[in-house]
Amino acid sequence: MKILAVHPSSLMYTKVFLRLEPLGIETIAAELRRAGHDVRLIDLQVEDHAAYLRAIDSWRPDAVAYSLNYLANIPEVIDLAKATRQRLPDAFLFAGGHSASFVAEDVLRHAEGAIDCVLKGEGEAAVARLIEAAADRDPTSLLDIPGVVAPSGHGPRAAFVHDLNDLTPARDLLRHRRKYFIGVLDPCASIEFSRGCPWDCSFCSAWTFYGRSYRVKSAEASVDELASIREPGVFIVDDVAFIQAEHGMAIGEGIARRGIRKQYYLETRGDVLLRNKDVFKFWKTLGLQYMFLGVEAIDEEGLKRFRKRVTLSKSFEALEFARSLGIMVAINLIADPSWDRKQFEVIRQWCLEIPEIVNISVNTPYPGTESWVTESRKLTTHDYRLFDIQHAVLPTKLPIEDFYAELVKTQQVLNRKHLGWKAFVALGGILADNLRRGQTNTLKMLWKFNSVFNPELQLADHRQPVRYPMTPPPAHQDVVDPHTLYIHPSPGRRGRSIDAQTEAFVEETRIGGKPSA
Repeated sequence: MKILAVHPSSLMYTKVFLRLEPLGIETIAAELRRAGHDVRLIDLQVEDHAAYLRAIDSWRPDAVAYSLNYLANIPEVIDLAKATRQRLPDAFLFAGGHSASFVAEDVLRHAEGAIDCVLKGEGEAAVARLIEAAADRDPTSLLDIPGVVAPSGHGPRAAFVHDLNDLTPARDLLRHRRKYFIGVLDPCASIEFSRGCPWDCSFCSAWTFYGRSYRVKSAEASVDELASIREPGVFIVDDVAFIQAEHGMAIGEGIARRGIRKQYYLETRGDVLLRNKDVFKFWKTLGLQYMFLGVEAIDEEGLKRFRKRVTLSKSFEALEFARSLGIMVAINLIADPSWDRKQFEVIRQWCLEIPEIVNISVNTPYPGTESWVTESRKLTTHDYRLFDIQHAVLPTKLPIEDFYAELVKTQQVLNRKHLGWKAFVALGGILADNLRRGQTNTLKMLWKFNSVFNPELQLADHRQPVRYPMTPPPAHQDVVDPHTLYIHPSPGRRGRSIDAQTEAFVEETRIGGKPSA
C-alpha cells in the first residue's frame, strides 16, 4: 500500500520556543515500511495544508495515518480527514497517538465517517496488522486488532511493543530536518531511551497511558541509534530521564567509548537529579547543556494540588546542583485559574530573582488524567483548541481578560530575561555559529514572543465558534481508581524496569506513598 503519515501543525507554545521532530509518527512510518509498504511523511509543523492537499491529490495514497498526540490538534485533523475523504473516498484513514487514545470515540463521532478507526496505545505494536486488515475491505476484521476503536465496535485492549530495541524512527522520511530545534540547539533531533513513568501526578497522563509501567531501550540499542543521528543537538524525550542510574550510566559509557559528540537537552525530576548526581555529572562531560524540571509550584499548597511529592527544599536543592554543573535549567510552573494579582506578582518576583528560564503554563484538566475526574470546578469551554495549557478552561477568579493580562505579564519575565536583544548579545557566539551552518531557528525565536503570547489573541480564541465540542468529564469524584484511566493494562511491578531500591524510591516519592500497580 501507499501510506501517507501526517503530523499536525504547531501549537501556541511550540510556535516560539521549540519545534521537535515528530518521533512518534516517524516510528509508525518505520514499522509500516518494514512491513513492505511505500510510506511518505508530511509534518505540518513545517509545511502547510496546501502542501498536504497537493500530496493527497498527486500521490493518491491508499491509506493516511494521522498523529494525534495533542488534544488541541483534534479539530485540525478532523478537517483534514474530511477534506481527504472527499478526494479519496476509498482510502483507509485512521488516527492514533496519546490524546487520540483517551478520546477515540469522540474523534470518530466528530469525523462523521471520514476516519475509519482510531488505534489506541502504542501504535507500533499493531499498525502493520491494522493495514493488513484494512486491505481485506472487511470492517469487522479491524476489530481483531488490539487497540482499535471503530464505528462498529472495539478491538481487544491495546498491546505493548514487544521490545523497544526493535523500534527505529524513519528519520530519512522528513524533508525538512533542519527546521527542528529547541532553544539554542539548532538543528536538533529527538531520541527515546525509555517509555512510561512510574509516578502518578494528578495533572499528567503519561503514567495512565502506559499503565504506570516504565520500560527502557538497552544501552547498546540506544547508543547505536544515537550514532546514526546527524544533528549536533539531541532532545531526549523520556518523560523522566535516568530514573534508573545504571541505565543512564551505561548509555553514557557507550557514548564515551564511541566518541559521539552531541549537545543534549532532557527532562527529569528534581529528586531524580539529586538521587543520581553522578549520572548527570557524567552526562555533563558528554555534552548535557540543558535540562527541564517540572517544579510546578513554589508553595506547598500548589504541590499538593498537583500531586507532586518533591518538597520545595528538594526542588531548590536540585536547582542549585544543576547550577553547580553549569547546566541551564528551564522550569515549569502551573498557574491555576484561581490565582489573583498577588499570586501572579509573587511568581514574577521569584522569576526575576533566579537565573533559570521559567515557563508558566495554565492548570488544565485533560482526558486521561486524574484531575479530569477529580476536578470539582466545571469546564468553561469544550473547545479542544483551548486545551493547550496556554488557555484557561476552568473558571478564573479574576475576570478572564485580567487573568490573561497577568499571565502574559508574568510570562514576559522570560521574554525580558532570555529573549530579544539581551539574548542576542548573550548568545552572540552560538548564534554566529548557527548562522555559519545556515541555521536560523533560534535567531527567529528571539523576537516571536509578543506576536504569539498576547492576551487579545487568547481572548479571540475563546470567541471562535466550537465546531467539534468535546464530551464533558464524568461526574466529579474525590477519588478515582487509576486502572479505569489506563490505556494499556497495568503489568504491575514486573512492568517497571527498575531495581528494588529505585522502586522503593519511587514509592516513597509518589503522592500515595504506598505500593500499587
